[in-house]
Order: sequence, then structure tokens, then C-alpha cells
Amino acid sequence: MKQNSLKYFNINRLFNNIPAVHMVWHSMCGQAMSMLLIVMSVLFLTSSSTDKFTAAEQQQISIATPGLFAKSDMFNIDFTLVRDSEYSFPLPVGKAVSNGSELQIETAKGDAVKAMFDGTVRLSRHISGHGNVIVVRHHNGLETVYAHNAQNLVKVGQEVKAGNTIAIVGGQDDKTFLTFSIMVNGAKINPETIIAISTHKLRKQTVQCRKNANRVNIAVLTKEPAAKGRKLMADLDEDPFKDKNTFKLDLRNIEEQHWAYPLPGAKVISPYGGKRRHSGVDLKTRPNDEIVSAFNGIVTQSGPYYGYGNCIRIRHAYGFETLYSHQSKNLVKVGDKVKAGQVIGLTGRTGRATTEHLHFEVFFKGRRINPAVVFDHLNRQLQQTSLTLSKNGNVKKG
Repeated sequence: MKQNSLKYFNINRLFNNIPAVHMVWHSMCGQAMSMLLIVMSVLFLTSSSTDKFTAAEQQQISIATPGLFAKSDMFNIDFTLVRDSEYSFPLPVGKAVSNGSELQIETAKGDAVKAMFDGTVRLSRHISGHGNVIVVRHHNGLETVYAHNAQNLVKVGQEVKAGNTIAIVGGQDDKTFLTFSIMVNGAKINPETIIAISTHKLRKQTVQCRKNANRVNIAVLTKEPAAKGRKLMADLDEDPFKDKNTFKLDLRNIEEQHWAYPLPGAKVISPYGGKRRHSGVDLKTRPNDEIVSAFNGIVTQSGPYYGYGNCIRIRHAYGFETLYSHQSKNLVKVGDKVKAGQVIGLTGRTGRATTEHLHFEVFFKGRRINPAVVFDHLNRQLQQTSLTLSKNGNVKKG
């Protein structure tokens, strides 16, 4: 060691006595130190980003959120302030079913799983019994869980925006689905408190999260203000043309419990009109899927009807009617009163049909109209517009 130190000393002394070599030597040493500092900085930044969450937070789905209730035993989330771009249903094309604590959202193989809100990925790994799982911690205090993914596309510490693709949907036992849940401080809450699963929409309300010992109580403080005419399509006997020839129906004001997309999760396989002069729209999911009533109403027809096969016709408020056909089985009979969203039949291919699907028609004052005037088929919701209805049967947007 002494001999090596002496050689090092002599070399330095030699370089110090040769000005040109001296400058090169110190320049090389300076560059080396700079590179070392850069490498150390990169390592520090990398470790600090991955160490943002503890090992337990990166491995456990349900775990308390540090500091969430540090300043108070409660906090509020005002969803009325959330813009459309700041929210996404986790599987926009899926059909959701709730068991009270989580959603099972069925869809097609290869569909993209979306982040619900902006946030940071806390967990992204395979967990026994849950498959590939992602947990995103959001800035509003919530956490969302996406399980049974075929492939996770994000890593721990990664920032995501609402609507970003974070995984490819997977499933189990030949079924394609996402298991989705919402947590506060590691405890699952009813997803339907936050979102309307029939429409995939965020509920515009203020929610309070209050810590109670080891539990978190959720309460809705303010709901979306009721607009004029919120009970539209609910009263079958109301005559809007009693004292006037026209009536404006704002579809945006119809309450969620008073409408439903007739085949949730469906895609359009044949639109209205065109060269075929198609009398309705054909919607497809899978054989024997549940068909629901679009609005509250009374069944006026139920049974085989020429090329329609098993057919159902329902009378609604203000002169509207809807027709559903090709069912494998009708589940209602003439005279039955039905609610929006009530199951009325199962998809089939009775009558003139080459595949199992729902043929859906809409009428106003006995006149057939394009169902797309009322329903946004892409998003499976009501059109966000108003309709001017005339006593003579005309329907105009706006």
C-alpha cells in the first residue's frame, strides 16, 4: 500500500512539474468528478421516485393512506367541479354489475382499461386470487383498483391522467372482465355512490369521507340540483299538448332512474335508415343477454309478430313508444307496467334474423323516428340536447 501511494504521489508531482500535462490531468479529474455527480444524481432521483411508496404500499391492495386524516377526521370531495376530461369510466365499452363493494365490468378481449381520475400508480403487480392488479392513488383522496388484467401497462410511481390506458382487460374462466373497486384509506366503498353504472357517468354531488375508528363512513352531502321537469318521461298520463301545439323536451333533464339504454354494453351492427331503409337500429352483445325497457311505460304488445319474431312494444309518456324484437324469450305480457331499466326479454334470432341481436325502434305519435335522435349509441346514453315535439308528430332537435 505504501509503495502504491508513493507511486501515485510521484506521478502527481511529475504532472505538476509539466504545465501542459498538469492541465490535462486536472481537466480529466474534473470531468470524471462531474460524471460521477451526474450518475449519483440520477441514481438518487430514480430511487426517490420508486421509493415514494413503501414496500407494503407496493405489495398490498388494501392499506391505509398516510396522512389522509392527519389534519381532520373528515374531508369532502366535490364532484360537481370535475370536468369531463378529468373523469373516465374504467371500461367505457363495458357492461357493469355491482355487488355493493366492487364492479365486474364485462367487455371484449383486448379492450383498454382506463384510469378513472388523475393520480399516481401505487401498486402494479400480480397478486394471487386477483391476477394482475393496478392501484392508483388519486389527488382527491380516493384510490381505484383494477384487477384481473391480462397485462399491466404502468409502473409504480408513474403519473397517469384520467382516461389514460393503464392495462389490457383480462378475466377468468374464459370470461373477459375487469374487477373494479374504489377505496378510501384502504377500505372499499360502494362504487355506485360515486358513479351511475347504467350510464357510466360520474355523479355530480359532494361526498364526505369521515374516519370512524378503523372505518370510513361515506355520506352524500349535496346532490345535483333538481332541474325543472326532472320527472320527465315518468308520468304516462301527462298531456304536454293540452294547451299548446309544441313542447320542448330536454333530454338532459331526465333523471337516471327514468331512462336506460335498451341493451347495455351493446354495439351497433346496423344503423337506422340507409339503402336498406332500416326501420330501427340493430344492437348486439351476446345470445340471451338481458334487454331492458328504455323508459317507464305500459306493455301494449308482446308475442310473435311476422318477421320481427318475438316482439315487445311499450307505450311511454308524451306519445313515445319503443319496440324490441327478435327475442329468444319475452319476459313481460300485455298490460304490464314496467320501469326504465327493467328486464323485459332476452336477445335471440326469432323472425327474420341471421344472428342474435336486438332490433330497436322508437315512435312518436305513431311515427317512426331515428332512435339516434333520442340515444347516443356510441356512449349508450341519452343525447345531450333538447327536442321540440309537435302535436302533429314532428320531432326536431333544439
